[in-house]
Amino acid sequence: MIDLKKTKAPLTTETFDRKKIKAPTHNIYKAIVIMGKRAEQINLELKKELLDKLASFETDQEVLAEVFENKEQIDISKFYERLPKPTAIALQEWLEEKIFWKEVSDQDPKKTF
Repeated sequence: MIDLKKTKAPLTTETFDRKKIKAPTHNIYKAIVIMGKRAEQINLELKKELLDKLASFETDQEVLAEVFENKEQIDISKFYERLPKPTAIALQEWLEEKIFWKEVSDQDPKKTF
């Protein structure tokens, strides 16, 4: 589970030094692929966490005429909307060297990122 309150990822677009991003792999494209895969993982974790929290508000009745506005449910949704994007979180984790990755070898196709 991600500790979202402690992330230092920016909420807006920032410019980063390309040399710092590619330093661990010596290849900017490889670094971007690794961060992209991590961003996908973060996105899935956030989505699951949000759906789990919102599941408690589900009702057994399907009434289309009535719309319930639950303040707590709205607050939860707004919290997740205000979070940094998964790509920003992945980039911050990459710069803080918190992402573990392995090289893919042509000789050993079983290894993956």
